This record gives sequence, C-alpha cells and structure tokens, in this order.
Amino acid sequence: MPVFKYTAKKGPEETVEGTVDARSREDAVDMISAKGLFPMSIESVSSGPSRARRGPSRGRIRSRDITMFSRQLGSLLRAGVPLLNALNVIAEQSDSVGLRTILSEVSAEVREGASLSSAMGKYPKLFSYSYLAVVKAGESSGTLEESLARIADHRRKQEEILSRVRTAMVYPIFMVAVGLGTTLFMIVFVMPRLTDMFKSIGKDLPLPTRIILAIGDGVRNHGIWLILIAVAVLLVMRRRPGAEGGSRMFDRLKLRLPFLGDLLLKVEMARFCRTLEVLVRSGIPVLEALNTSGLVLRNSILREDLRVACEDVERGGSLGRSLRRSGRFPVFMTSLLSVGEESGKLDEALAEVGSSYERDTDEAVSTSTSLLEPVMILVIGSIVGFVVMAMLLPIFEMDVMGGM
Repeated sequence: MPVFKYTAKKGPEETVEGTVDARSREDAVDMISAKGLFPMSIESVSSGPSRARRGPSRGRIRSRDITMFSRQLGSLLRAGVPLLNALNVIAEQSDSVGLRTILSEVSAEVREGASLSSAMGKYPKLFSYSYLAVVKAGESSGTLEESLARIADHRRKQEEILSRVRTAMVYPIFMVAVGLGTTLFMIVFVMPRLTDMFKSIGKDLPLPTRIILAIGDGVRNHGIWLILIAVAVLLVMRRRPGAEGGSRMFDRLKLRLPFLGDLLLKVEMARFCRTLEVLVRSGIPVLEALNTSGLVLRNSILREDLRVACEDVERGGSLGRSLRRSGRFPVFMTSLLSVGEESGKLDEALAEVGSSYERDTDEAVSTSTSLLEPVMILVIGSIVGFVVMAMLLPIFEMDVMGGM
C-alpha cells in the first residue's frame, strides 16, 4: 500500500509532520482530516510493489499530456463511448509512452471494479488531489464528462499563464547568461594575463583595476566553494519547503516586496480562485472545496489565513468576510466573494475574480518584461564597461608616463 508523507496544521500555531498508509492521495487526506488536522502538503514517498511505482518511470509525461487526455476522455464520454473503451482508445493514440502505460494500468483497475478516481489516485504526481476530487464528484453525480471538460479548461488556462511567463523570461535570462559569461571570462582569463604588465608600471594600480583583480583572484581560488555553497543552499531549500521558521519569514517577505509582492499575490489568487471555481461547479461542498483548493497555494502565510477562514466558514461564517479580516487577501476578491455568497452564485464570482487576476498577471508580466529589457541592457553594459575601463586605465597611465 502506498505511503504518503504529510505536513498538517494542528491548531493556529502548531505544525505536525507524519506518514500514513493509504490506497490513494484522496484516502490519505481523509485519514489526516479524521485526526483533526488540516493538511498543508501531501506527497507519495513509497508505493510498494504496486503499479503506482512502476508507471511514471516508463516515460516522461508532460502537463499538456494530462490536459489533452482529460479533454479527449470528456469528449469520448460525451459521445457515448464507454469508459473502458475511451481509456483504451486514448492510450492507443497517445504519443507519450509513459501515458500509454499508465492509462493501460488505470483501465485494468477500472475493469477489475475500481472507480476512475480511485485508479487515478495511485498516480499522485500526475493527478492532483483537486483533480481527483472533481473526477470523484463527476462520478457521483453522473456528470463525469462535464467534470473532465472543466478540468481540461482549468489546466489549459494555467498552462497558458505559465507559458507566457516562461516565454517572457527567455530573453532576459539569455542576456544575463551572456553578460555574466562575458564578464567572468574577462575577469578570470583576460585580466591575469595583463597583471604582470600592470605591475611593471611601478606605481599603485587604479582602484577599478585593483577591484577587478581581487574579484578575479577570489573566483579562481574559491570558485568551487562558491558553487558548492550555492548548490547546498538550493538543495536545503528544496528539501525543506515547509520549514516553519525561515520559510514563513521568506513567504511573508515575498508578499511585502514592491511590485513583485503584488504580482505574486495575484498569481496565487488566480490559481486558488480557478481551482475553487472548478470544485464548486462540480458540486463539491464549499468547505471541502476550500480545504482542497488551499493545497494549490504555495505561500504558507496565505495557506494559514485560508485555514483560519475555513474554520470560520465551518462555524457558519462568511468566506469573503473571513478572508478580508486577514488583511492579505485583496478587497476586490473578498468583496466579490461576499456578493457571490449572498446571491448564491459563488462559482460565478470565483470565475470573475480568476479571470480578472489572470488578465492582471498577463499585463504585469508584459509590462515588467518590457521595462526589464532596457534595464538589463543598462546593467550588463555598465558591468562590462567597468571591467573594460579597469583593463584600459593602467594602459592609459603607461602611455602618459611614456609620453613624459
């Protein structure tokens, strides 16, 4: 039976970690919630001898493959094709070897009597808990094809936002790489060759030259240690994403950063609202939908605020007013949610908020990249210019001394 490692909240301040044995990620969440805990993150750490471990290792499966699979399965079911036949048809036509293998195993599980959500639950890295919750709700209500269509639309929108961000960052990253590479080459390889010539001047070198020579010596003598320290820091940050101390402080700092904090908040709100919208439209109770959609929030401070709001909603309070009291969720969002709750159209309010923040995110990314390009050119040009000046100053002094 698979083993899931979890991080969960126990009260306002206490955070606990542990493991549970469960058939699927969905069952793991139910078991954790039954203990009176609020799950913050859940990941599979062992799948035993079952198919769950073998499947994903048979080929890389991209996010767009799952999105296409969801849309195709929904279309086939809408056309009246039986579930088993639909799974087999998609598996045969898929270009992904890994996806074909997993769909064949999911089909085998369904053929043996398992539900689709239960069979998919053995692959938590491919099918998130929110994905499984929507599929399970669709199975219970007999609207699986509609649930799959909502999932596909939701994933497509998220992938489009991510694709735009990645595309916008290609040019700045390329400029930084080229600029740093050029600077390091000049400092580490070119400057040392001129050092002896500089020393023959017989007087102190100019300050810019001494700075560049010191940097070059530091990189040559301690470069390997700098690289190892950077790698170690990155590994520690990846291994301890839920650490309460530094992580919470870092998450709080990110939200307070000028411009970037507002952008990160909008990205989080767009992702949260879209996920919650899909769950609510699928007929999942609001409290369960809130707990599930909270798992998509990457900022621990926002997750904690949402947990408090969930407790308030469980006692009969308003979601919009509860989130507003935290002081971190935007007033525009909380006001629309309050209106949606009062009118009984919470899903429409969530859709409006999600669309608004997606547009704001797209505009912010476009604006920031437009401003970033000239700034990057100026910064990289200044650095390279400083290095060139440091190289030429001693030569100019030699010419002056020779002329005298």
